Amino acid sequence: MAQAGWRRRLAAKRSLNHGYRVGVGIVGAVVVVAGLIMVPLVGPGWLTVIAGLFVLATEFTWAERLLEFTKRHVKRWTDWVGAQPVWLRLLIALVTAAFVYGAMVVALHFMGVPDWVPGWVPLWR
Repeated sequence: MAQAGWRRRLAAKRSLNHGYRVGVGIVGAVVVVAGLIMVPLVGPGWLTVIAGLFVLATEFTWAERLLEFTKRHVKRWTDWVGAQPVWLRLLIALVTAAFVYGAMVVALHFMGVPDWVPGWVPLWR
């Protein structure tokens, strides 16, 4: 990966470089962990995990390899789904929506439904 001029100058100063890499590692790890927490809960979990990998990949080769692996597999999945008949794509979308709704209901059951949610909203209370 090619480095920008400011990054090369920072890398030349060992103590600054080490601190910068630690900072990137902490920020990336926090974003990845937040995404992993959101996966079973409500939120853009996998998208957040991938964003954390992007942050980590700016400094760490292992994260860059993991990100490339993830991109390859996501592309394979989307290509496969795109080649399927419409009825199967709709079924996949329906199953995905049911799973997300179920995860949201279970998460709200354990965390509690916020008071601002109207009573007519069909949630497990």
